[in-house]
Amino acid sequence: MTDEDQMIAPAAPDYRQAQYLTSAARFNQCPPDEGWEVAFAGRSNAGKSSAINSLTNNKKLAKTSKTPGRTQLINFFELTPTQRLVDLPGYGFAKVPVAVKKEWTRQLENYLAKRQCLRGMILLMDVRHPLQPFDEQMLNWALTAHMPVHILLTKADKLKKGPANNSLLAVRKAMQAHQELVSVQLFSALKHTGHEQLIQVLNNWLTDESVYDDEDIADA
Repeated sequence: MTDEDQMIAPAAPDYRQAQYLTSAARFNQCPPDEGWEVAFAGRSNAGKSSAINSLTNNKKLAKTSKTPGRTQLINFFELTPTQRLVDLPGYGFAKVPVAVKKEWTRQLENYLAKRQCLRGMILLMDVRHPLQPFDEQMLNWALTAHMPVHILLTKADKLKKGPANNSLLAVRKAMQAHQELVSVQLFSALKHTGHEQLIQVLNNWLTDESVYDDEDIADA
């Protein structure tokens, strides 16, 4: 174990200090594989960029668009020199050739399997349409790598409280067999609700002192 492996985990970050760092079209273009990182993933219409902007209180940080599928790169946002949030390419509605989608999938799979500093994944799903095939694929990748996943059921403001809670309970029931790795909550970027629970999860992952104990992660 190197001196870097023995570094002490940092304190919880101030998410309002997030700044754009860099973008990568391919896995080998990612910044150095050091520190603590959490990735945001989801279908192209799940509201990933809006959730990041709501969390960081910066509506211009992650690019949003009315055209689904605009996030075609792996975008890195720095919280501190050793902590980052990552906006992964969205899938499902992007109007691009099949070959391009296949390449995105390959690069995304490389990132999830090989990125040693990745401590967990925030998986965003529209509360009205959760657990779509792409969501299941992402969950399978994460669970195979024993990576913790926190599901954000976004756009909770689109449903009344009863139906929204029903969707939450249904997803929790579906994930019951994986409850050690998967957690679920409601979230609304428009109403800025659900921040406290999300921040608690992020803080746990981004200050995990066991970050370098799992030397086999690179072989996942």
